Parts: sequence; structure tokens; C-alpha cells
Amino acid sequence: MVAVVGWLLWLGPVLAVRTVQVDGTATLSAGQVREAAQVPRGVPLLRVDLGAVEDRVSRLPQIRDVQAARGWPDRVVVTVAERIPVAVVGERGRRSLVDAGGVLFDTLTGDAPRGVVPLDVADPGPDDPATSAGLAAIRALPAALREEVVEVAAPDPENISLRLADGTLVRWGSEERSETKGTVLVALLDRIDDGELDPASVIDVSAPDAVVLR
Repeated sequence: MVAVVGWLLWLGPVLAVRTVQVDGTATLSAGQVREAAQVPRGVPLLRVDLGAVEDRVSRLPQIRDVQAARGWPDRVVVTVAERIPVAVVGERGRRSLVDAGGVLFDTLTGDAPRGVVPLDVADPGPDDPATSAGLAAIRALPAALREEVVEVAAPDPENISLRLADGTLVRWGSEERSETKGTVLVALLDRIDDGELDPASVIDVSAPDAVVLR
């Protein structure tokens, strides 16, 4: 009896893969993930190397995390988490999306997704201090304000600036205290919109306790 059960689990067709279920996709299709996973139909579930499935799917540039599991009696379940774009780098026609960790993961041919900010840095990537600094500034902005930012420039980590759609230049300075700078900037722009402050062509929040407008 034990031998029969072992045969069914390891070699038998009863508990074999009939379906590859994909969960968590956003921009990728389930078919793209299945193609990358390369799980053959008809193989007994116990013989599927889940680690190898995860390795293959993780090679998709859009994938941040992946987990594969057996779904008895007849499926492999692949759950993915895709990278979320925060910025776009490069020149039009050769632009790449960038996630919060500075990873370039997809080529962009058309317009950037809503709220994804153009980032101007010399050497974009996860190990580049200027990229990290620029992304910190972007992440400190609320979603509505991100949509008004036409470019974030970080020639070096201590010299970040933002250009708004109305032409206003925001001098950000370093990434230090970015959350505070974001809060202060929103408050200032709200007061300008309400007429409490005169419009400014330059807003300097590099020292958020001593803001300069000119």
C-alpha cells in the first residue's frame, strides 16, 4: 500500500500538473509568467522543482518577488509581486522605468505612466547615490504633486532640484529630511494657490526650517 501511494505521488498521473495558476500580475500577463515558469503539464506535483520555477520567473525584469507552491491536487501556484515604477530615466526612445530601489526594469517607448517622474541623473542604478537621492525626493511628494513635476534633476546627491509644470524651480538640496521638505513644499504651494503668498519662480526648501521664495 505504501509503495502504491509513493508511486501515485512521485510517478503517477493522478496528482500531476494540469494547471499553472498565476496570481499578483499587474502589467505582465499570466501567460508571460507561465512561459517564464516553464512548468511542464503532466509532471507529478512532487517532482516539480519549485525553486527552479522561482528562479526562472525572477529573471523577468518586472518581477520584484516570486513564490511558487504546490496546489493540490493538480496545480502549481505562482504568486508574483511586480516592481512599481517611481521614475523614468534616459532620453525619449531609450527610456527605462525605475523602481523605488533604483532598479531599471522596463523599456518605455511612449509616455510615462501617470505619477512616474522623469529623473535626470548621470549614472542611474541601484548603487548610484544620486539616483537614490533623487528617488527619495520623489517618494516624499504626494501623488497629486508628483503629477505636476516635469523633472527631478540630481547632478549629485547634495544638489537635487524639481521643475514643476508651471515653471517653478524647487531647490531640494540633499535627500536629508525629504519627508519634511515634501510637507513644507505642499503647504507653501497651497498658500500660493490661495493667494496668501505671492507666486515665486524659485522655492528653496533645502533648509526646510528657513524656506526661501524668490
